[in-house]
Amino acid sequence: MYDKYNRKINYLRVSVTDRCNLHCKYCMHESNVKWLDHQDILTYEEITHVVKTAVKLGINKIRLAGGEPLIRKDILHLVSMLASIKGIEDLAMTTDGVLLEQFAKPLAEAGLKRVNISLDTIDPEKYTELTRGGEMNYEL
Repeated sequence: MYDKYNRKINYLRVSVTDRCNLHCKYCMHESNVKWLDHQDILTYEEITHVVKTAVKLGINKIRLAGGEPLIRKDILHLVSMLASIKGIEDLAMTTDGVLLEQFAKPLAEAGLKRVNISLDTIDPEKYTELTRGGEMNYEL
């Protein structure tokens, strides 16, 4: 599959949820956040069907995103389902990293190849401000 500039398209980004564990200023309005009803988001079987169809069209790289994909119930099951699809060469995820300590090893065991951590600052005060209350605990 090629775009109008004759560039090969082999990458698909899949949003698995609209929900997030942070409320970043640039991503969510301060109030009146309306979440999708559970029945209005794709099931894991539907996501897998879309990805299998995309693979037939030349897609071989998948990135799971959100909101925050690690808060979707049974996300490890979806990773395992997608990792088993013949033709997927790269399965990655973008996360805010808050839950990564808990999920890193199980994600790798389920077949995830790479993780991209979205982090706008390493300044704890700015982080709390940007995320409207998120905490950054680290030692330099």
